[in-house]
Amino acid sequence: MTSSLGDANRLELAATLWDSEADDTLVCRAVRQETHDVKTFVLTPATPGRFAYQPGQFMTYAFEIDGETIHRCYTISAAPTRPNAISLTVKRVPNGPVSNWLHDNLKPGISVKALGPMGSFTCFAHPASRYLFLSGGSGITPLMSMARTYHDLAEPKDIVFVHSARTVTDIIFREELELMARLSPSFKFVPICEAANPLAAFSGLTGRLSLDQLKLIAPDFMSREIFVCGPPPYMAAVRKMLEETGFDMKHHHEESFNFETLSAAEQAEAIEGEIALDAPDAVRTFKVEFTKTRRSIDVPDNMTVLEAAKRAGMRLPSSCTQGLCGTCKSKKISGTIEMHHQGGIRQREIDAGMMLLCCSKPTSDLVIER
Repeated sequence: MTSSLGDANRLELAATLWDSEADDTLVCRAVRQETHDVKTFVLTPATPGRFAYQPGQFMTYAFEIDGETIHRCYTISAAPTRPNAISLTVKRVPNGPVSNWLHDNLKPGISVKALGPMGSFTCFAHPASRYLFLSGGSGITPLMSMARTYHDLAEPKDIVFVHSARTVTDIIFREELELMARLSPSFKFVPICEAANPLAAFSGLTGRLSLDQLKLIAPDFMSREIFVCGPPPYMAAVRKMLEETGFDMKHHHEESFNFETLSAAEQAEAIEGEIALDAPDAVRTFKVEFTKTRRSIDVPDNMTVLEAAKRAGMRLPSSCTQGLCGTCKSKKISGTIEMHHQGGIRQREIDAGMMLLCCSKPTSDLVIER
């Protein structure tokens, strides 16, 4: 009786929406083994609440690992049509400090800090009657959120979902996607395996996604809205293939949190910085000190702290470089900045002296706890 009343109470209180400005703690409720090296972690707010987001968006998490706070972005694999919980689906990466910690330590009852949801990689921003979802490896998660959403809404969308995996045992969400395809005649799921697995039968397509395979799977792909997510080489190959066919790239959308590759915005900023450095009299330069790494660098007032640090050879955690994800959030001990973020930091964190390195330019000498 007590448990039943508790569950009812939880559902009643869950009418409150998760507010990223006020809420920051999620509790792990369940862990699901998806494949031999992929797990899904189901999370709910510490105070019962519901989530409102668009399929394909992500959350930024702060994990306490070996006494250090490490930020990571993970897209939501759940669907907003099931708003009482969200989920992140993570593949264990050899020597990956966060993925291994999650697989080994995040269990029901454990809390984590989180910020979001946020992000612009969503089918809701590009409404269409026909979609083509292309994913590779764990890049399936935002596309799974989109597929689950349309399936729950019983939307009459014509969706072709092509997922590339290493072997048949690496296909994430295989049973659920096959069930959705059986239940909905307008939903087509096609897995492609790069290599055979002697321990698991597979009669589908093999190799890497090619234009011939794409024409076979979705002959009308040129007229579809295409969403792509996966490892950078996979997305680059898909982009090149589509460009060579003359596909209108306004209908191509991709998602990446690659730490190493500079985005177009970063490149533009870097060029701007080069110009500024070539004209030293036109800008002021401030001293920025990082207390933990004991590094001190000069930062022009028209360059972000992150960009200057990269140029100085420092490897600082960062991801979106647009003030969106919060990965580069740092404590400002002293000094003043001009910061233009896009939701990657809460006002109360700014009031407490936190800053995002990727979108902050110095207006005085700085001391930063990094």
